[in-house]
Amino acid sequence: MDPINKPDRGAEPVAADVGGSDVVGGDVDAAAGTRPPARSRRSVGPGRILVLVYGIFAVAAGARAGVQIVMKFDEAPVAYTLSAVAALIYLANAYFLSRESRSSWRAAWAMCIVELVGVVVVGAASYIVPEEFPDATVWSHFGSGYGMIPLVLPILGLLWLRRTRPR
Repeated sequence: MDPINKPDRGAEPVAADVGGSDVVGGDVDAAAGTRPPARSRRSVGPGRILVLVYGIFAVAAGARAGVQIVMKFDEAPVAYTLSAVAALIYLANAYFLSRESRSSWRAAWAMCIVELVGVVVVGAASYIVPEEFPDATVWSHFGSGYGMIPLVLPILGLLWLRRTRPR
């Protein structure tokens, strides 16, 4: 078959009106009768930025926690463990925010809630019982060491998820 007229393997077939007046499904490759696969509404525009920031925070918090756990875990085990947990939550949220399914939406919502509760509880505890936090975590002092982004990020995530809620 001519490679120019070959449909894209990832494309979906599209129903077209035989009379040529309407096409169901948006942009269509007229020769092949297909359209490109749909993109996740959650992972475009501001959603793409959220996924990127969550990915960066997963790497940053994970690398920091990994080094601290290996090199000096006995100095601040609670703080270093909390940083590792934060990194896992960031990683999970980057994944779930990039997916389109209802179950991913629910999981991302749950991760944002857990993250927000974690930031608030750890942030408050780092002021109330500072002796438990001899070294900073991602969430200590409400994320002040990271420009308060850990406090703002789950709120932005929840707002974005509310806007892109599956129907």
